[in-house]
This record gives sequence, structure tokens and C-alpha cells, in this order.
Amino acid sequence: MVLFHDMGDVALYTTLVVTLFIAYGVAGNPFAAAYAFLKHLVISRRYLLHFAALAAILFVNKYEMKIENKMDYGANFTSYFKSIEGNFVATIQHTFHNDVITTFVSFTYVVVFQAIMLASIGIYTYKSESKKMFYATCYGIMLNYLVAIPFFLFFPINEVWSYDPNVKFLMLDVFPTFETEYRALSGLNNCFPSLHTSLSVTMAILALRSGNKRWAALVCTFAVIIIFSIFYLGIHWLIDMCGGVALGLFASTMGMKLAQLQTVQRLPSHTLPVRTFAKEESN
Repeated sequence: MVLFHDMGDVALYTTLVVTLFIAYGVAGNPFAAAYAFLKHLVISRRYLLHFAALAAILFVNKYEMKIENKMDYGANFTSYFKSIEGNFVATIQHTFHNDVITTFVSFTYVVVFQAIMLASIGIYTYKSESKKMFYATCYGIMLNYLVAIPFFLFFPINEVWSYDPNVKFLMLDVFPTFETEYRALSGLNNCFPSLHTSLSVTMAILALRSGNKRWAALVCTFAVIIIFSIFYLGIHWLIDMCGGVALGLFASTMGMKLAQLQTVQRLPSHTLPVRTFAKEESN
């Protein structure tokens, strides 16, 4: 079943899912969260700078492949991953292959993955007075890209389907123009570590730390589905996933620590940090 013909379809679905996710996460009007986001961009310089830094990192990632194409670096380490893993990805794909599953996990991989990050920003802006979880999300996402980009440049690993003849790129069944429309955002040899894994793990851990149980349950559920999708669709190796989990744990932990520093700096001298953090966890 074809869901996406171009990036316009992706943008439309993403907008709808983000709206639904925010409504679910705040248990209320999603447009109130959108208003809070826009308001803080205007009234808070700290908030604006963090969001601008996040946007800058994503901008750098967009041009990573252009930098890579200009580099005179011909190394490729895909064969080592294949020799270690054998037919792990092919086995998963052949075992679970089903048209309904293909449609669902492709939608999750393309739309839900990015919708979780966008919705998290809106939810944490709206639900948190100190904005600690917003800062943690910004730091977590930025750290993921800052760590991953050097690996993409100097440790290239090809996607499984492009190397293993036993694996098919099932994404094309749902997004036939993926290679021309979406590939610019996801390099063919930018596999290790898996950013879909690391960012999903980061978002799941931060959701758990936020104290928003309904949002945490949703994010953790989709994190598992996204990790399954990277194998099912024939994109990532098992080692990519392991590297992604490690990166996600690191990024979420450091993101929380850096966010706590931001929160402490904003507290009045008479306020006890412990009480503020405890309140934050309940938001």
C-alpha cells in the first residue's frame, strides 16, 4: 500500500500525528501547547537559543552527505558487520513479512519517529514550568547528532538491503520515491550508530523521566516498534542497533544532567533545587 508519494505527504501525516500526540500527551488542547511554544520563542532568550542550536545541528546533519561526497575517503566497513551477523536481518524480514506490517512500520519509521521528537518539545514546553525536560530534549537530540556524524563520515556502513542480496528494501512498497525524496536526509552508508534507535531510546528515557506516564507509555511502545522496523525494513544491522542503544543511553543521561544545570542556574537563591526537581518529575 502506497502511503507517501513525496515529502508533502510526509509533512501532512507528520503534522496530523504531532497534533494527536500533543493532545494525548497534555491531555488537552494541542493548540495551547503550540501557543506556549511560540510564546516562549519570543519571551525567553534561553529557550530561543536552545531551539536555534537544535535547528543548527539538524542543518549540519542535512549537509553531512555533501561534506562526505567531497571527502577523499574510500573506506567501507560493511563486510565486517556482515561477517559477524550473518543472516540476522534477513531472518527477521522473512519471518515477519506481511503487507500490513510493512505499511505500519514504514509509517512509524518515517512519520512517527520524527513526530515523537516534535511532540516532545511541545508537551514539555506546555507541562513544565522550569522547562527542564525541554532543555533535556534539546541536549539529547543534539548529542545524538554530534556523536553520530563523525561515525557517518569516517566509519561508513552500508544499509543491509544494499549489501545483502537476501534482504529487500521494503520501504519502497509504501514510499516508492524514497530514494529521490527522502534519501537526502538519510545517507546510504550512514548506518552506525542507528539514529532511529538512539533517538528513540533517548526520547523514551526522557519520557520516563518526565513523570508523564501516559506519554512515557506511548513513546516507549513506539520506540520498540521503531527498533523492530530498522531490521524489518532491511535498513540497519544488529550492531547498528547496539551502538544506537548505547548512544541513546548516553545522550539521555547527559541531556538530563545538562538540563539540571540550566534549571539550577535559573533558581532564586532561596529556592531548594531538590524541591524544584521533584516537582519537575511530576509534570
